[in-house]
Amino acid sequence: MTTGERIRARRKEIGMSAEQLASILGVSPATIYRYENGDIEKVPISIIEPIAKALRTTQEYLMGWDGNYPPPRIAQNVTRFPVIGTVAAGYGAEAFEDWTSGEAFDVPTEWLRGRPREDFFALRVHGDSMYPSYKDGDLVLVLRQSTLNHPGDVGVVRYNGEEATLKRIDYVYGEDWMRLRPENATYPAITIRDAELENCQVLGIPWLVVREIRE
Repeated sequence: MTTGERIRARRKEIGMSAEQLASILGVSPATIYRYENGDIEKVPISIIEPIAKALRTTQEYLMGWDGNYPPPRIAQNVTRFPVIGTVAAGYGAEAFEDWTSGEAFDVPTEWLRGRPREDFFALRVHGDSMYPSYKDGDLVLVLRQSTLNHPGDVGVVRYNGEEATLKRIDYVYGEDWMRLRPENATYPAITIRDAELENCQVLGIPWLVVREIRE
């Protein structure tokens, strides 16, 4: 049984609809169905914890862990990325690149799937408007690209001149507007229209999230 199948089984076991689960998590019902149906190959580990809490179960159950864990596999080749700045999971934060912090982290090279190091940059998340998928303090490895793959994808976008944010980005091909949509329902979405779009630029899409777990 896959993680998605376990999510669906547990949800039905406690009589919770996909819409109710989506509301708790601050995502769309379509996202829940994509997790359950396996349309998303791997449910992000960052969202397993809040799903488990919402379904009153454990992460171990959803992941199919039985307690007999295999020994960790140590990556033989890693690529180091400097953390060049922060990206707001909120609004109104100035975009900047800081190469002087000295902060960096290593990523197994195989996780780059054959792409060169230059295709990526690393940022630290500030704020909680994209909770639970992205938390304050998370490190995000971003794939550089100036467009999104699909409407509603998460992207790092510069807007209003020099402000940068991490948001789900809604748009319709051929129309002059873009909606920056948080996952945390306590934050509003903002819509950028017409001439304001000239000051918007998609910088990339999240490729990898690194989260430090502290007691």
